[in-house]
Amino acid sequence: MSIRHWPEGERPREKLLANGPQQLSDAELLALFLGSGVAGKDAVQTARDLLAQRGSLAALLHRPAAEIRRERGLGPARSALLLAALELGTRVLSAQLQRGEALTDERVAGRLFQQRLRPHSQEVFACLFLDTRHRMIAFEELFRGTIDGTEVHPREVVRRCLQHNAAAVIFGHNHPSGVAEPSAADRQITTRLQDALRLIDVRVLDHFIVGDGTPLSFAARGLI
Repeated sequence: MSIRHWPEGERPREKLLANGPQQLSDAELLALFLGSGVAGKDAVQTARDLLAQRGSLAALLHRPAAEIRRERGLGPARSALLLAALELGTRVLSAQLQRGEALTDERVAGRLFQQRLRPHSQEVFACLFLDTRHRMIAFEELFRGTIDGTEVHPREVVRRCLQHNAAAVIFGHNHPSGVAEPSAADRQITTRLQDALRLIDVRVLDHFIVGDGTPLSFAARGLI
């Protein structure tokens, strides 16, 4: 049965308008972008199939555009809409951290790292530079590596902090495997960076590891 024949309170668009987007499932949100399904299936069932095949919304969408567009039920137009929506979300998060507005909730920074780093197929180490009032100065991807590691140079991090006149930083890197647990190397480089930046009076507020799900926070784990 087509979605337009569903009871009004069960249709994704009507549910969103009446109750807000938070009330929709991943499949229902995805169905709004699809508009229609594939042969014999409505948009919601098509969305459920896409999510079942990939395992999660992040696994489906955090990939190169060329791969997403090949999914059955997507194609160039729908994949373009989805990628545009992801980029809009990233820019909204970035706008919350623009200079002039103090960072009061570090989870916002975690979501920014997640949006920026999760799509990468190799490990990327990034830094959010903050001023004395914890307002954003810049966000930079500093080092790139392989699928399972990257080399971080404290001297370069110190140099970039001095160039930005930063008073504090938040680090983040991704684990392409999807497992966000910190390795011994992750803990070691975080300590080395703290030691190096302490010499120039720059505080390390947090270090996020981006994998599947919510980014892991070193600060929340008591590791900083």
